[in-house]
Amino acid sequence: MAFKAKFGIILLFLGAAAVISTAWGFQLLGGYVPCKLCLEQRVPYYVALPLIVLALIARLKNRNLLALAFLVLVGIVFAYGSGLGVYQAGAEWAFWPGPNDCGGGSAMATTTADLLKGLQTQRIVSCSEASWRMLGLSFAGWNAVASAGLSLLAFFSGYLCVYRRRGA
Repeated sequence: MAFKAKFGIILLFLGAAAVISTAWGFQLLGGYVPCKLCLEQRVPYYVALPLIVLALIARLKNRNLLALAFLVLVGIVFAYGSGLGVYQAGAEWAFWPGPNDCGGGSAMATTTADLLKGLQTQRIVSCSEASWRMLGLSFAGWNAVASAGLSLLAFFSGYLCVYRRRGA
């Protein structure tokens, strides 16, 4: 049985949804406060998920070139996300400096009392310090791996839309 384009697109959607859901789970359930760069690494998922849905719709309507266009965009978006992950992981390992403006982020305090209260209750997170590691990779490192894999899957699914139309 051949790998089919629509299966690839569905797998792409499920994979992307799983990664962003995991990030939200670590934040909301695990109590990990994301840094500014961590939040930026989520943007590719917010951009890509609707594009993946559009690619699936186009594929189901046999609009293969349109599906390919959406999937190429998704691949580029995830490649960018992987680059962000590599950048942050490199800063965490001190291979290069991280961004100067990276601390924990929430709404700006409007009064001194709000600022003092916020300092007591909110943990500031640096972009250059890993708050968690598994198998040597931090959240940013795992995002780089996941985004790179999703990028490759998007490009491969696009290839299948155009070059392997039989039964796809």
